[in-house]
Amino acid sequence: MTTSSAAAPVQNHAKYDRLIADAKRVPPAITVVVHPCDETSLRGVSEAADAGIIDPVMVGPKSEIIEAAHRHAIDISLFDIVDAADSEDAAALGVKLIREGKGELLMKGSLHTDELMRVVTATATGLRTDRRISHVFIMDVPTYGEPLFITDAAVNIFPDLDAKRDIIQNAVDLHTRVGLGTPRVAILSAVETVTAKIPSTIDAAALCKMAERGQITGAILDGPLAFDNAIDPEAARIKGIKSPVAGRAQILVVPDLEAGNMLAKNLSFLAQADAAGLVLGARVPIVLTSRADSVRTRMASCAVAVLYAAARRRTPVLQAA
Repeated sequence: MTTSSAAAPVQNHAKYDRLIADAKRVPPAITVVVHPCDETSLRGVSEAADAGIIDPVMVGPKSEIIEAAHRHAIDISLFDIVDAADSEDAAALGVKLIREGKGELLMKGSLHTDELMRVVTATATGLRTDRRISHVFIMDVPTYGEPLFITDAAVNIFPDLDAKRDIIQNAVDLHTRVGLGTPRVAILSAVETVTAKIPSTIDAAALCKMAERGQITGAILDGPLAFDNAIDPEAARIKGIKSPVAGRAQILVVPDLEAGNMLAKNLSFLAQADAAGLVLGARVPIVLTSRADSVRTRMASCAVAVLYAAARRRTPVLQAA
């Protein structure tokens, strides 16, 4: 896939359009959708299925799903429905289907995130692998010429160095496997110099050295970088930072969940960015959408997950824990 310059403004949704178009060129992925009992989740599933991106298996209270679909005039007559008593039961059944090899993707419906992730991360019965589970926002920022990945803003609250290594590797694997090429990874902090007074700068330096020694592969890393000199070439020039990443980052690695969550929401509400989302590091990609997400954003999340699943069919990367 070709991308434009990181500094060039582009039309909103254009990057998602490219990802969705690419997803239509690969076989649809069997997608276990957990508790799709409201309009947004049902419509997102229906549109992704109509586009030929996913082949959904809905898990939840059958009567509630059918009633919601009827109320909002959404045709789900061609979709399989696995009956479940409630959202908790649906999460358990959905994860069980994945463990049995009956789905390539897991998708959150209208239940709470912690309900689903509690089952996903269960030690004996969940979907853990030898990799730390983490979340990636795939953001379509109108003023930025490429999809911008932000990680981790939803799962790991205060990740240590080892967790950050897995967080980066998860995002790098996603970036390359959906066809976006070798990513430029900026490890963010408040400043661009290493200082003991700001621990995230030390982590950033260590992570760059880990990449040099092959502990992180498939990407070009630099850090610590402040946000401005990570994404703006002129800011990097003024600071005298010379690197292939500065001013042109494609993946932003935040120091903790608070910083990542605020960054993603700032871009969404002040820059009118869209934020598709995916959880990685589990046995299968997990489409972890917000109840406030638009149908378009949900479809983009599905498209990215399907492209990743298609690449995994060719070369699996994760082993069950």
